[in-house]
Amino acid sequence: MTRFNLYAAAATILAASVLTVSCKKDAHQQGDRPVSATQIVPANGATLSGVLGTNKATRDTIHLTGGTYLLSGLVYVDTLDVIQIDAGSTIKGIPGAAGVPGGGLVITRGGKIEANGTSSAPIVFTTNSASPASGQTSGIIILGRATTNLGDTARIEGIGGVPPLIPYYGGSVDTDNSGILKYVRIEYAGFELSPDNEINGLTLGGVGSGTTIDYVEVYKAADDGIEFFGGTVNATHVVVVNPLDDGLDFDNGFRGRIQYALVVEDTTRADKSGSNGIESDNNATGNPRTPVTKPLIANLTIIGQPNQALATKTNFAPSGTGKYGVAAQWRRSSQFEVYNSVFLGFNNGILLDNTVPTGGTAADQTTQEKYRDGVSKIKNNLVHAFNVPFFSNPAYPYSATKPYADPADNNTGYANATDANLAIRLKDPFNRVPVDFYLPRTGAPAVASPALTGGLTSGLPAGLVGTTYRGAFDGTATNNWATGWTKFNY
Repeated sequence: MTRFNLYAAAATILAASVLTVSCKKDAHQQGDRPVSATQIVPANGATLSGVLGTNKATRDTIHLTGGTYLLSGLVYVDTLDVIQIDAGSTIKGIPGAAGVPGGGLVITRGGKIEANGTSSAPIVFTTNSASPASGQTSGIIILGRATTNLGDTARIEGIGGVPPLIPYYGGSVDTDNSGILKYVRIEYAGFELSPDNEINGLTLGGVGSGTTIDYVEVYKAADDGIEFFGGTVNATHVVVVNPLDDGLDFDNGFRGRIQYALVVEDTTRADKSGSNGIESDNNATGNPRTPVTKPLIANLTIIGQPNQALATKTNFAPSGTGKYGVAAQWRRSSQFEVYNSVFLGFNNGILLDNTVPTGGTAADQTTQEKYRDGVSKIKNNLVHAFNVPFFSNPAYPYSATKPYADPADNNTGYANATDANLAIRLKDPFNRVPVDFYLPRTGAPAVASPALTGGLTSGLPAGLVGTTYRGAFDGTATNNWATGWTKFNY
């Protein structure tokens, strides 16, 4: 198989700087991989394709040094190999066509990505098209060795056919380290290989807690913004803008922490399956096999639609049958903990869903029961809905033992059919022009936002930080962590 392809515009092989040194075999990795290491520095303007590297007898570092590079199809980083990407680099995916995926990067199980941008020089994954559009590229897929509830031979969704490397994910190493994404923006991903088989903006399969996801934006994906398939990776300072489907999607035993995250929904399109702010399943049938999906979330802001007409519309592009779902749908035996967060602009807010999916049984669906028993928690949140802020399907039957939206949990729900922002009072949540449209109002002249206070400051799960405020931002310009490196316009 071809291991390293770098092509110039004229399709000739470009020269690269190669340094080979001896080293000991990595005792922490599987298999009998090699005793030598090679550093490969592709030329600025190079096209990468196939499987990067030299051969399985060599441990390779592929170093992108700050220029512009092209990805042709799905480009793979093999086990033990590392791709290093310097701040300011731009990686452009060649748009896909006729079943050939748009350019994207796949970090296979045991490989690493070290993408270390800065706020002033982010690393940008985007399209090579002069007319950018959602779904032209395949984004970033990272596959790790942390536990999932599918074992260690699951294949990640969105990669069909017979790829050069089988995209397995999962294992037994919950502290597995797949590298770092910091100050990285992923644009126009979500290539559709076949109907209902799309690639997300950022796909994380069995990724472990040793991996760093910090200051990452997914812009205008043609499926979910970020989807977590099992694993224990934590993510902070995350932005998802204009996803076609769900903003954040959790599946197959994901148990990581998410803190300081902003999701801004698209007002011009929606998925035919129903676009949610959050969608969370244990698995497709709701079987409560372990490990059980249980994201731990704090300081999340999800901004939906400005009015009920858009929130209830059922003929959105691109399918003509697109529609919006709910702010957060917890279903199929998923568990969860959500603290100090803000949701607004959906017809209905937070849903505890025990609906029986295809292939499932009523006895298996435990989402509502785990909330009743205190395993799942919703505390100190602000939830607006045009219709009902907190609801369940079927009707939540446990009010005598644990009321849904229990007053003791300090959640505040606002039902307003005409104005999503009337009570929550963010600065200008449906206007993308101001650099701080998503911040809570601080008063003078307007009344201050309730998001500035009321946060839970203690008693959160280990690893989550208590805050006095609710939502992703405290309202001050100096702490506006999403400015300077992100993209919000349509």
